[in-house]
Amino acid sequence: MEMKKRIILELRNRAPEKVTELVLDNCRSSNGEIEGLSDSFKELEFLSMANVELTSLAKLPTLSKLRKLELSDNVISGGLEVLAERCPNLTYLNLSGNKIKDLGTVEALQNLKNLKSLDLFNCEITNLEDYRDSIFELLQQITYLDGFDQEDNEAPDSEDDDDEGDEDDDDEDEDEAGPPGEYEEEDDEDDGGSDLGEGEEEEEVGLSYLMKEEIQDEDDDDDYVEEGGDEEEEAEGVRGEKRKREPEDEGEEEED
Repeated sequence: MEMKKRIILELRNRAPEKVTELVLDNCRSSNGEIEGLSDSFKELEFLSMANVELTSLAKLPTLSKLRKLELSDNVISGGLEVLAERCPNLTYLNLSGNKIKDLGTVEALQNLKNLKSLDLFNCEITNLEDYRDSIFELLQQITYLDGFDQEDNEAPDSEDDDDEGDEDDDDEDEDEAGPPGEYEEEDDEDDGGSDLGEGEEEEEVGLSYLMKEEIQDEDDDDDYVEEGGDEEEEAEGVRGEKRKREPEDEGEEEED
């Protein structure tokens, strides 16, 4: 029930006329109908309703642009004639895992002129003798039955085709951006420049350090000279004072 409510809410919140792909797998139907799915989905091209307990297609809305229809793992046993009326442009139809038992049921698909691929895997009809030959003879417009053609060649995977297209787009983007070799050369140049810069910085630091030592040595020498000069001046001053005092002392002694 929670899954059903969520799907219904999504259908109501989206503009149906803009939806091209719709997946309703595991959403339980009510009386052969899924609430919210209507003729309003005019642009719908892909519809998946796997395992929704569908017993009939009588209430399937008209979807004139629908190309792929997934109906696997339901309980459909007939009524396939409505598909030609409501989904005339179908190219792919998956009915695997349903209750289809005889060729008469499948005969209704003859009116789907654009149908190229049909899947009836795990239906009772596959147990019939000459099943594959009979289906290909009955539905001459189809190319693939249960994933293989009449020569047992496997049908191409549309997803793989899409992935290849994406890879081609990526290659084109890389070409437009420029060859990778150019970027590698630029990176090498940048690395070389950074190494040189580091070397220059180290050399500058070394020179400044040496200059600093020389400056300190010069300052030390100057200080030493200045200190020595002060001592000599002090010594001369002392001697001068002694010279002045000696005559004075002598005069005082004579007076005595």
